[in-house]
This record gives sequence, structure tokens and C-alpha cells, in this order.
Amino acid sequence: MLGVGSAGPLGLERDTGHGEPDPLADTERRAAMLLMSVEGLGPATFYRLLAAHRSAAATLDLASSEGGRRRLMRSLGPDREPVAGQEGRPGRVVAGLAASARDAERIVARLERLGLTWLTTDDRAYPARLRMLEVPPPVLFVRGSTEALGASSSVAVVGTRHPSDLGRRVAARIADALARLGVTIVSGLAAGIDGAAHEATVVAGGSTVAVLGSGHEQLFPRAHSRLAQRIVEMGGALVSELPPDAIPTRGTFPRRNRVISGLSDATVVVEAAARSGALITAAWALEQGRECFAVPGPIDAQTSAGCLAFLREYPGQVRIVAGIAELIEDLGLAGRSPGEQPDLPGHPTSTARPPAPEAIMATLGPAERAVAGALLTGSATVDDLAGSAGLSVATVLSTLTVLELRGLVTAAGGRYRLAGGLLGVAPPKEHPVASFRRPVLP
Repeated sequence: MLGVGSAGPLGLERDTGHGEPDPLADTERRAAMLLMSVEGLGPATFYRLLAAHRSAAATLDLASSEGGRRRLMRSLGPDREPVAGQEGRPGRVVAGLAASARDAERIVARLERLGLTWLTTDDRAYPARLRMLEVPPPVLFVRGSTEALGASSSVAVVGTRHPSDLGRRVAARIADALARLGVTIVSGLAAGIDGAAHEATVVAGGSTVAVLGSGHEQLFPRAHSRLAQRIVEMGGALVSELPPDAIPTRGTFPRRNRVISGLSDATVVVEAAARSGALITAAWALEQGRECFAVPGPIDAQTSAGCLAFLREYPGQVRIVAGIAELIEDLGLAGRSPGEQPDLPGHPTSTARPPAPEAIMATLGPAERAVAGALLTGSATVDDLAGSAGLSVATVLSTLTVLELRGLVTAAGGRYRLAGGLLGVAPPKEHPVASFRRPVLP
């Protein structure tokens, strides 16, 4: 794919370097998108086709004739796993290429209707971090700010889909602290740790990038549709290397994970079971030469098994998260001022950040503080909260109603937990030195 600068039909700038449009480059970037819209055609096949036929445009042209399709079949090679009575994968890919060539205008028009743009590796807005990968995604389908993908500082915060309440709060605190320093938070929009990191970043007024394991029109999980919308509204982005209608499968998430780590300067794993997908992201980060951090946890907790195993298996490569301040220092951000990174298009232009969780806590009334404080130990029922906070059940119910209306508490299955601006509040703790002092014997 040749060309200088960026962009074509969806508003990205592309010129020849002399202020004039470059039609050849626009044709190539459109052809690249059409190739990557074919089901079953991944990055390795894309680059193999380009090596064989010089360009994406030439490859697409071949798909328009019977002779050209025979050439494409030869360049794809025999099907490695043929199934009797079914068309092999090379045949399906070539048929898909022919359909993309035939329906090119419709495909482009649909992307515009969906509010999606696309970036190829030759676009100026294509993130430089991804270009450094051994096999970079040939095309990125983006909803939201393309500038968010190339933020000056970005950190991935990932973890299990089934976190503990403590893990969820730790992820939120990490994302909140980094977002307030102008760092873009990257994650996978999954339930659990990913969602907590995105949510905390949005609440903090920061920018976050969600990398999808599906196409944009097959958003997964659907429960995060509203969160996805808020990410875009706050100047962040949703990005996928898969075409809009691609469904999520077991194979698409490892591809998604390599993009998460590839977009980031460092990856932080908060909680991960022994076979968690978050560990795939961490492994990609190490392979890509990026920094990797893991939050330790109890040795008998399933949600900590993966983090502890990674810390043991890669000593010196995977670093321990000893605290929020320590992580900020280890990331080289200790001297950074809050909001130092310039605002992105669509991001609030005010330099003022929303109040920190502790500041929100200070504005609560006595009963609200008592209930929120009780929730710091984890999700709880009304009866649990009444006992912990020393309040009547009626008072706890009315207080929870007020906190829910403010978006500070959420409920599921009869249990309540902190949310919104309180998601990242830090529990009180002993001074670290005092906790190691020998007790005074009577």
C-alpha cells in the first residue's frame, strides 16, 4: 500500500505532499478496507496477497475476473484443513473478495451510515505503536476519535471478566489515577475489570480506547452499549480490526488482545485466573517489548492465580504493582501534572477534572458516608449494610435510593456495590511502616 499522508472518503486528509489529492493512494486504502471486510481473511493472508500481487487494489481487481480468481486461489495455496463436501477456506476467501469488489460502493456507503471510519497502515492517523508490531493490523475500523489511538501516553488495564469487588475497585483506582494525569486508558470493553477501567476513566473525564473482539455492529457484551457510547462522547474511541458484522468468537479475542497491548506503552493486569485472556494480553505485551505489570493477590484466590504465576514465571519482566503511587512512579509519570495531555477533539475543553472519589465521599451526609464506607469491603445486602453501618434497615434503604439516584451505587441480585464517582475510592489503611512494627508486649 503506497501513499503519503491520509485520507479519503471519510474525512481523513491525504495528499501527495504538494497540497493535491492522491487518487492512487485513496484507491489503495479503500481496496485494503474491502479486502479486510472479507470473512476469513486475516492479517497474515492480507500481507501474503499483497506480496504476491503488489497491492490491495491489484488483488481486488483480480477478484473481478475468472482468470484472476484462479490466480488468487494459487497464491492462497491449498486448504490446510479441507472438509469433504464443503468449499475450502481459500475458495470462500476468493468468493468473498469477488463479492467485495462487486459491492464496493455499498460497503463504503454503509460504513459512512454507521459513523465508522477506517485507517490503513499508510494513514497518518494510524497509531505509530501498532506499526511497530511484527504483523500490524492492516485496517482499523474506528468509531470516535482517531487521535485517541495515538495518544502521547497510553496504558492498558485488563483483567478477568469475573473479578472480586476489591479487584474491580483496584482497576477503577488505577484507571482514575492515570486518567487524571492525562494518560489514555486502553482495554477490551469486556465485563469485569475492563468495564471498571473504562467506566472509571469516563467518570474522571479522561480518554479511553475500547478494542473490540467483534465488529462494531456485533458489540459484545451488549450490556456495555451505553458505556461504549459514553466512551465516544468523551473523546475516546471504539476500534476493531474486524469488519462491522463480524461476530465474536474464541479466535477473535486473542487478536483483539494483541491490539490492546500494541496500542499501549504498558499493560497492567489487575486480576486474572490461571487461564484468563488477560494473560494473553500480558504475553503479547512482553513479546512486543512493552512494559507489563501485575497486581498481586491472595495465594488461594482463583482471580489472583494468573497474576501470581506471571510474576513468578517472568521475574524482572513482569513488575509488581505495589500501590497506585508506586505504579505511577514506575511508569515514569511521577512528575506529571494532572491534565497535562492536551484535550482531544470532542473531549471537554475545560482543564478542570471531575472531583476525585475521596472528594465526592467528603460531600456525602453522615448516613451516606456510613453506607458507602460499609460498601468498601465489597458488595452487600441491605441487612449486611445495616449491621456494618449501625443503621436501621429503613435508613439504609432510603440512603441507598439517594446514592443510586446520584449514580454512586448500583444493585444486582439483591446486593449493592459502589459505582460511578465512588468506584475508585480507596479504603482506609494502616501506615505501611506501622503495620510491620512488633507489638508492645504487656
